[in-house]
Amino acid sequence: MLDIFQYGFVLRGLEAGMIVALIAPLIGIFLVLRRYSLIADTLAHVSLAGVALGLLLNISPILSALGVTIVSSLGIERLRTTKRIYGESALALFLSGSLAVATILLSLGHGFNTNLFNYLFGSIVTVTQTDVYTIAILALIVVAVLTAFYKELVYITFDEESAQVGGIPTRRINTLLIVLAALTISLSIPIIGILLIAALIVIPVIAALQLRKSFAQTILYAEGISLFSVLAGIFTSFYLDLSTGGTIVLIMLAIFLLIMAYKNWD
Repeated sequence: MLDIFQYGFVLRGLEAGMIVALIAPLIGIFLVLRRYSLIADTLAHVSLAGVALGLLLNISPILSALGVTIVSSLGIERLRTTKRIYGESALALFLSGSLAVATILLSLGHGFNTNLFNYLFGSIVTVTQTDVYTIAILALIVVAVLTAFYKELVYITFDEESAQVGGIPTRRINTLLIVLAALTISLSIPIIGILLIAALIVIPVIAALQLRKSFAQTILYAEGISLFSVLAGIFTSFYLDLSTGGTIVLIMLAIFLLIMAYKNWD
């Protein structure tokens, strides 16, 4: 069983996976409680265009995805706050538009290849040491910003109107939250895959919320579910030769169903 630690790519995958597992629920808790879950899914699809651009230009797909996702997140928040179109419509515009751009870029790069497949569904094989360093730096930025604006984010999450009356710059905090979501999605790409990133951000939080605990306890439970799912998913995918991202998501779903069954039984 321990022969898994003999492989460098597995160790890099575990390092990156643990970082991602700890960061995702920190953003997910605010997105889920504010009913912004679809933003995570939209930005995940937007990141596909960034990855395609990176592969086409032969630059780091994570960094190109980061740039495209952050710019798109600012655009989404801009459209949402101007009230010119409904929030869901803004998400649909960016989701469909980014997929169209990704398709064009991929056709210019002669279509799909193995590397793109790994980015779509996640694979620890594709994680390089540079990726680990990049993920760690981005994670530190996310944690630092969340720590600095934690009280404001909590306040706005539970009562945005009251927070605005109280003098909190809600529009800037909302923009900050969506940019942090873009950062989290970008650093999650190598492990969980573009098509499954939203699940990593949302499912552990949804599962933890079923336990009906305090806000802080919910975050801790979500962290535990996320970390266990990612580590168990990496081990399982390695020994059974399965997709890393898909395995992680199925484990998270299994935990969610177990919690639901326990609560119904109780």
